[in-house]
Amino acid sequence: MSFRFDRLPHIAGMSGQERTVRLMKTGVSVYFSAGRKRNEEIIERARRAGATMAFTSMHIPEEEGVDYERDARHLLSLLRDAGISLIVDVGPETYGKLGCKRIEELADLGITHVRLDYGFTPEETVRLSKTFHIVCNASTVSKAEIAAWRAAGADFSRFAACHNYYPKQHTGLALEDVRAMNDRLSAYGFEIIGFVTGDGELRGPLHEGLPMIEEHRGRKGDVALNMLEAAFAAGCDCVLVGDPDLTDASWERFAQVSAGFVELRCELEEGYGYLCGQVHHDRPDSSAQIIRSQESRTSLKPARSIKPDAHAGDERAAGSIAVSNSAYLRYEGELEIARVDVPGDARMNVVGAVCAEDKRFLPYVRDGFGFKLV
Repeated sequence: MSFRFDRLPHIAGMSGQERTVRLMKTGVSVYFSAGRKRNEEIIERARRAGATMAFTSMHIPEEEGVDYERDARHLLSLLRDAGISLIVDVGPETYGKLGCKRIEELADLGITHVRLDYGFTPEETVRLSKTFHIVCNASTVSKAEIAAWRAAGADFSRFAACHNYYPKQHTGLALEDVRAMNDRLSAYGFEIIGFVTGDGELRGPLHEGLPMIEEHRGRKGDVALNMLEAAFAAGCDCVLVGDPDLTDASWERFAQVSAGFVELRCELEEGYGYLCGQVHHDRPDSSAQIIRSQESRTSLKPARSIKPDAHAGDERAAGSIAVSNSAYLRYEGELEIARVDVPGDARMNVVGAVCAEDKRFLPYVRDGFGFKLV
């Protein structure tokens, strides 16, 4: 799978090159039955946390007494003001709930993405793709359907593939199966969207989480870790929280992931505090063994020379933090974090370590993604 990258402006001291940063899209789920006030609160939190996508469904059996036409217009206004695009899960019978006679009229409400589960011919789907981004079911879409869309003239840059979430225990997918599906769909040019469970208010009627990957159901409190795994290990381009809300701590982590970095708690030797509090980015040509800060030899390099110290040449266990000393010549000052155990090198001063709990993030700080030592 080829990841999508965003290029940031030139940074002084980067040898005339742009810094490449891995930014995945993040988003939330909103449900009409939650009511206006609750949805206003969730959308505002999502806006502050950097979400750019939201999902809702219009054929959920438990939603009774909902005035879709009134509530959808209000919801769309909130999302539009927040800069969040809405994916609406629709079937042929549901757009009438919004007071529309034809599905194309959904565009007049500001809906830009429609998830079509059933009831549309290939020709109808391609025609609708000229008005909307078409979101198909990533978990069930077949090669025959894709071939039929292609034969009907589909431009797959207008298509995305969104996985299901699974409310019932033991029904979620295995990570390796999601990856295989995503690799296949990405090859066509589809954007891939997946779900992770929340850890605040969980959606009924079961209230047991709404994950795409079953393993994530058992670690609801690790929202950021699940998001990174869905992106980097499973190959999703956009990761949505399926449940309505998160805890305050997870909203904070969600905001970090949206901004393209994650905080890593650590302990550092005296004199290396300058490494903390700044966002570093791993090189886009990631090493399997170490994380290399793009900024540490340029904009974040200290003015003083870094001489070999008492910890130069120490063995570097996974999670250890090291800085190239003056013996490494032009690499002096480069910050590295070991993903795995690596041998000691006299040209590297071992200056600290990432805390044990946060070492779980190290496999996913790659491809230009960022980290902040705290």
